[in-house]
Amino acid sequence: MELAGKVALVTGAGRRIGRAVALALAGRGAAIAAHYLSSRGEAESLVEEIKRAGGRAQPFAANLESVSDIEAAVNATLASFGRLDVLVNSASVFYRMPYDGITERDWDLNLAVNLKAPFFAARFAGAAMRRQGAGKIVNLGDWAGIRPYKNYLPYTVAKSGLIGLTRALARELAPEVQVNCIALGPVLPPDDYANGEVEKLRAATLTKTLGSPQDVAKAVLFLCEGTDFATGSTLLLDGGRLLG
Repeated sequence: MELAGKVALVTGAGRRIGRAVALALAGRGAAIAAHYLSSRGEAESLVEEIKRAGGRAQPFAANLESVSDIEAAVNATLASFGRLDVLVNSASVFYRMPYDGITERDWDLNLAVNLKAPFFAARFAGAAMRRQGAGKIVNLGDWAGIRPYKNYLPYTVAKSGLIGLTRALARELAPEVQVNCIALGPVLPPDDYANGEVEKLRAATLTKTLGSPQDVAKAVLFLCEGTDFATGSTLLLDGGRLLG
């Protein structure tokens, strides 16, 4: 798919990986619907940066625990830009929670934001893409969906489900829409990680490096613009961490 002139909705676009992905898509000529929840300032800053570079962008707020909010964000994107060609499910919740301390709220929040929201976003966006005759959906997953982290059980269950969801959506939305997943390894460790923990992550990769948001953005561009033949696939982007 040629991205110039297309429209991309990126969830969690204001910060970290979502921001890098949005900027990369905008750099290829796509208009950006920048979703945010609590990062309004960052989303508005992203939009202004894209506009200064000559692109088109608009921020949209939505609580991803709410299906009606998700539908409203997709509808607002369509109303503002007239079409929707790419959905990147980047927004996620990720925090440490020992097994014995997991609450119902922890479970519900992780499954809602990390799994339910990508499904409903894909359902609403996918319907518009099928009407147009083409579209791309990229889910940002985690290698923990293949080999779970300790003390992140709800998160890893949701990310495992996201890999399965990617395959199921690829079948449901074929042939018009290609749906793929990127299973991330150590890219931008959480802010609460101590230096020693970060160094352990680095040492555990085969490349002995941490990934960058730009690495993720390049992978998204490949799945959106580099090929129309991949669908239902999960690309490991982990510096060889799973093998290590």
